[in-house]
Parts: sequence; C-alpha cells; structure tokens
Amino acid sequence: MDPQAAFTSSGPANAVYTAEQLEQRAAELRQRFPILRREVRPGVRLVYLDSAATSLKPDSVIDALAEHYRLRSANVHRGIYTIAEEATAAYEAAREKVARFINASSTAEVIFTHGTTESINLVAWSWGGTNLKPGDEVVVTQMEHHANLVPWQQVCRRTGATLRFAPLTGDGQLDLAALEAMLSERTKLVAVTGASNVLGTVPPVAEIVRLAHGVGARVLVDGAQSVPHFGCDVQALDCDFLAFSGHKMCGPEGVGVLYGKLELLEAMPPMFTGGEMVKKVTFDEAAWNDLPWKFEAGTPPVAPAVALGAAVDFLRDVGWDFIRAHEQLLVSYAFERLQEVPGIRLLGPAPPNRSGLVAFAIEGIHPHDVAQFLDRYGVAVRAGHHCAQPLHQLLGLRASTRASFYLYNVRADVDALVDALKQTVERFARFRQRVSSQRG
Repeated sequence: MDPQAAFTSSGPANAVYTAEQLEQRAAELRQRFPILRREVRPGVRLVYLDSAATSLKPDSVIDALAEHYRLRSANVHRGIYTIAEEATAAYEAAREKVARFINASSTAEVIFTHGTTESINLVAWSWGGTNLKPGDEVVVTQMEHHANLVPWQQVCRRTGATLRFAPLTGDGQLDLAALEAMLSERTKLVAVTGASNVLGTVPPVAEIVRLAHGVGARVLVDGAQSVPHFGCDVQALDCDFLAFSGHKMCGPEGVGVLYGKLELLEAMPPMFTGGEMVKKVTFDEAAWNDLPWKFEAGTPPVAPAVALGAAVDFLRDVGWDFIRAHEQLLVSYAFERLQEVPGIRLLGPAPPNRSGLVAFAIEGIHPHDVAQFLDRYGVAVRAGHHCAQPLHQLLGLRASTRASFYLYNVRADVDALVDALKQTVERFARFRQRVSSQRG
C-alpha cells in the first residue's frame, strides 16, 4: 500500500497524468507565485528548492493577509464594533476551513498555535505533563525532527517516564517490526513524523496508529512535512493528535495547527494562561474557556490564520491528486539525474516510497560550501543537520544538503540543480589540484 494514501480518505491518486500534463500544470501554477518572477541577481533566475523549510506564497494568500490588515485590523472575540466583528468572523471562518481540510469532527478540535513546534510542545507539557509518570514509556523514531524529540526528552525527564526510539532499516525505512516489539501496556504515547525532513521516508502511520491503540497508547503525528504534500483525514487515520504549520503549505509564517480528539483536549489543562482563554477570573481562581479557545491565550495569530484559510482554499483548488503525482515525478527524476554527480551519496529510500525531497552528501565538500556555491547559480537549497542531529549521527554525517520540491517546481529546476552541482564539484576538484601542485 502507498504509505501516503493512509493520510487521505481518497486513498491513492485517482487521476492519471502524463509527465507533460504535470509539467504544464506546474508551469501554470508558477505564475501565481510572485517571488518566482524575480531574479536573485541580474540574469540569474531563482530556483527555489527549500520548500521543506518554508514554502512560497501564492498571490491569493498574500492578498488575504494584506486585505485583513487593510480592512479589518482589529482584535478578535472581544470587540463589538464592526471591524472587530468582521475580524472575528474571518478568524473563525479560517478555523472552519482547516477543520474541513483535515476532516476534524468539530472546529473545537482545531487549535491555532504559532507552528508545529508549539503544537507538539502543547501536547507534551499539557497531555504528557498530566498523564505520564515513572514506569510509563513514550516511543519516538530515530528520524524525528528536534521539535518531535526534544519536548519528549524534557517531559520524560520531568515526569520520570522513559523515552524509547524505534530504529530504522538500512535503507532508511522505519523498522515496523521493531516498533511493534517495543509496544506494551507501559507505552502511553507514540510520536511519529508523517514524513522525514531528511530521508523523505513516509512511515506507515495508519498501521502505527492501529498498533499503538492496540496497547492503549495515544499517537501524535508530526505533520509538518506530510500535511502540505498529501493532506490528512484525521478521522480516517484515527490519530489522537496532529501538528502542522501554515508556512510549509503555502500559508504565512506565524500560524500552526494542533488537532486533538475532543475528549483528550477537554481533559487537558491549558499550557498558557492569561487573557482570552478564561471564562471567569477572581483574585483567587480562574475558570477556563470552552474549546478551542482554552488553548489560545492572549492575542491569537489572527491575520496569519486568515491567510492560512486562503492557503487551504488554494491547495484544495490545486488538488491532492496533482500534488502527489507531480512530486513523485520530480523526486524520481531528481534521483535519476543526481546519480550523475561524482561522489554523491543520496539519503533515504528510493522512489516512489518517499516524499518530495532529496538530501545528499558529496564526498570531500562540506554541505555549507555546496549550498553557498549553488546560490551563485540561483539554486536555493538547505544545508546543515536540518534539526535532526541524532539522525545525522546515525548516518555517520555531521550535515547534509537538501533539495525539496513542491507544486511550483518543474524538471528544469532539477536540471539546474544537477548542472550547478557538477560545476561545484569541478571547481573543488580544480582547487584541490591547485593546492596539491603548490604543495608539491
């Protein structure tokens, strides 16, 4: 089974596209992203291959953000004047869009946060801080982003629970049999990425949910790298928590989402306290507000949430069938062409069982140098440990270079990447030869 199909109720991609049709559609979509019309320097076009870090924004999202500030820049829920009521309506309408987008059973299950990291921390400290105790176990995988690792390290240290790590296979897949063997009545939560931001691995999340629920454990899915690329039907998946960010799915920075099952959120204490998240306050005590506002202390990210609603509309219009098919075309093409680069090591499983990114290392060249040289050709990639230092240690690397694709990329972007990498390797080879001859 296609592991990506587990995230959406529609299952595998229904539409069948030719490569030419995918390219044509992507070329049309590119026109909606104004930043792609610029040059990074005279005569050098921008080749943006860092969507795993943050995606580009289409005109409709930029317009929604600007329109909110132009026409209804007011705080929500409290004001009884016209533009405040309009702001509240727009903010809550965005929540309704997100709820439909992930098929939540109620808008009360959709909490607006400032990003995936805050969403996971909310679960770790609110749910974990309340429910975990000595002897309990939390299971994460060896490929998790720091945002789905460090909070669990900290809350386990605070509560006395034990943090365990599900291993990977030699080709970068999750070792499902080993994870299953870890699960027991001591397991209280499994926290797993929907797609690795380094390996591109898409673990079998639906099966993980089934196994975890079989021992009474809860499941949190870090959807930062999966929701933007193949969506998520939380009812079909039956996960207990889902965290994702707006800025990785054509939305603005500064807004994220935590989905949680209603009964779990109702039982959890708020992580932040103050204004907005209370019903009544005296000098001695406070009564919490209803869901979802119990978890939204202070002024929420109103304008970013409204723009996130516009991003949801945009992605629905584009369609998951196209997005998934197009990314598989690009990542398969990239895997094929990158083999031409001397000394390259590609990380993670081969297509098609992976998401739309490729991380790699080139023998003898530091990833930061690779990224800096690629920038000379207008190619924007990410270099470093990608907030996954333990995974890189496991791979025997200090860092890697990552190219990540989205719906606005085309095969010409892959060609530009490969051509720039070849020239970079040649430059470093000539430099080493020159140094060697000078020493000789």
